[in-house]
Amino acid sequence: MDSQTVRSQQAVQDEPTAGRLKPNSLGVLGILFFVLSAQAPLTGIAGAVPIAVAIGNGAGVPAAYIGAGVVVLLFSVGFVAMGRHVVDAGAFYTYIGRGLGRPAGSGSAGVALFAYCAIQAAMYGLYGSIVSGLVDHYTGLNVAWWVWVLVTMVIVQVLGAAGIEMGAKLLAVFVLAEFSILIAFALVTLFKGGGPEGLGFTDSFSPGAALQGAPGVALMFAVASMFGFEATAIYGEEAREPRRTVPRATYLSVVVVSGFFAFTSWMLVSAHGASRATAEAGKALERGDATGWVFAPITAQFGDWVADVGPILLATSLFAGILAFHNSANRYLFSLGRDGLLPRRLCAINRRHSPWAAGGVQTVLAVLFVMPFALLGKDPVLSLFSWFSGVAVLAIMLLYFLTSVSVIVFFRRERLDTRPWNTLIAPVLGALGIAGAIWLILANFTTLIGGDATTATWLELAVPAVLILGVIAARVTRDRATAAG
Repeated sequence: MDSQTVRSQQAVQDEPTAGRLKPNSLGVLGILFFVLSAQAPLTGIAGAVPIAVAIGNGAGVPAAYIGAGVVVLLFSVGFVAMGRHVVDAGAFYTYIGRGLGRPAGSGSAGVALFAYCAIQAAMYGLYGSIVSGLVDHYTGLNVAWWVWVLVTMVIVQVLGAAGIEMGAKLLAVFVLAEFSILIAFALVTLFKGGGPEGLGFTDSFSPGAALQGAPGVALMFAVASMFGFEATAIYGEEAREPRRTVPRATYLSVVVVSGFFAFTSWMLVSAHGASRATAEAGKALERGDATGWVFAPITAQFGDWVADVGPILLATSLFAGILAFHNSANRYLFSLGRDGLLPRRLCAINRRHSPWAAGGVQTVLAVLFVMPFALLGKDPVLSLFSWFSGVAVLAIMLLYFLTSVSVIVFFRRERLDTRPWNTLIAPVLGALGIAGAIWLILANFTTLIGGDATTATWLELAVPAVLILGVIAARVTRDRATAAG
């Protein structure tokens, strides 16, 4: 065989394969890092916990994270059961479509894309503000926040196209860094016996503590912190032994995330003192520096260097989340292209088996979500971050509910799995818990987005509007295909 023939054969082997992501690329830990990155642990702790303590149930916030973990764990039982029979990068879209029909699945795909792009845009707003402040502080260079956002979008696009393994390795570094400082603080506080009032276990976990104040608000923020765990199914095509890897990664991610937030928030409450935590969190919010409530006790524990490193870790935490949601959204676009609901060009795979075309479209969507706020001179935190965080949480909770219903319908019809706990009882309990969370989100939505009632109403209406548009698009596509046939 001559050298030219060898090169020709090698070129064919290296040619990008349309319609198939790279198999056997991720194990349990690789998928877990993508999930943890999407949840941006430091961002969730520094951004959400002080607010939940101040306007929620005060020292009882840690119990809310346990409650949220139980609800999501119940949801995960049916989610995992269906994942054993349906492996697809579309996850929610595919699951809902298999149970409730193609139109409902297509509508949910639109909602999922909207949710992922919205939360990524929200993270870009906070990220741009933090990076702009850091650059100004250390170099004196005053550059608009959106400039750093555009630069980061290019970096994210390149990393997304570089392959899933590259993204997993980079995210592992960022996740370990932010986890390390928070866990180190929590463990030191625990072993020292807590803060000025001791550990205060009953102050945070007793039924009375859990139900004091406004527990619904705290539960709402706790459920929001679980956002992104469903990525375990999105990477099913790229997982090693997906029937085993995806369930393990799903359950592990729910337990790790809920346990991490409950434990860390408990130690933060303890560090301030259960009787004073609510008042001090309120003062931090009034100063416009919620993160100070978190970083102050960590700085007292480890030294002034935390004040310098903290904002940098917060920026890398946000970057990790941005990259994780980029990968999730482009796999939805890839799946929709493969199924014929969007142009098939989105199925284009590069030599690293990454959906580069879908990634490019996702980056364009990110620009379209973010730049209007820049052009209108809106605050990247008070407007972009707050508004899109709220609407993304509402959208993803709707997807959780529809998926739970779909699981029940699918297994009642297909009889592929007859275990009552996995296919009926747990999904029903999960659906009820999620429905309650949706009610709480709607009841407190204006507070969640930090805006006015009019803005809240428009953002709330955007979610069902996207769902309806997706259903209509599916019917139009089906009618065209029928007419062509």
